Amino acid sequence: QVQLVESGGGLVQAGGSLRLSCAFSGGTFSSYAMGWFRQAPGKEREFVATISWSGGETYYVDPVKGRFTVSRDNAKNTVYLQMNSLKPEDTAVYYCAARRGGITSSNSAVYDYWGQGTQVTVSS
Repeated sequence: QVQLVESGGGLVQAGGSLRLSCAFSGGTFSSYAMGWFRQAPGKEREFVATISWSGGETYYVDPVKGRFTVSRDNAKNTVYLQMNSLKPEDTAVYYCAARRGGITSSNSAVYDYWGQGTQVTVSS
């Protein structure tokens, strides 16, 4: 059974940086595309970024383009989300998700496995 464990969240001032990690276990990591999603209080979960099985394709939601970078290390079974120039509106619980077949998607419904989430709080 695939398991995903996020880490790296915390409290940071606006303009600061955080790097989230998501450790994958229980399957063949390189067979999965990975996604990052977030959910702010009172809001629906939204897409943040996705990366293909090889890392060759990445996509981002417009508000984070140029500030966030998704990457993966298939040797370490880990996907990362580097977040720079953080803003208070980035405050949310961040989730990583895995999709069989390795094809990227911004649609949360097509992802097969989810982590428990990590809180990111950006103070103004």
